[in-house]
Amino acid sequence: MEIVTGYAVVIEGEEGSYSAWSPELPGCVATGRSLDEVEQRMREAIEFHLEGLRLDGAAIPRPSAVATVVIPVSAA
Repeated sequence: MEIVTGYAVVIEGEEGSYSAWSPELPGCVATGRSLDEVEQRMREAIEFHLEGLRLDGAAIPRPSAVATVVIPVSAA
């Protein structure tokens, strides 16, 4: 199995209102009305964020995420 690394992205929200952020890229956020929309916007936000870092001469954080998991737990 090939391991592919990338930037971790957290998507939060509910039907019609989602937001996304990356713990590895502080300040890189996106919103959308659907999961598909917020994912596409976050992909664009990451590209824009990295380009800004390059232009500023800042270090580009190395992506380290290899998997994400949602673990359901009872809130009771």
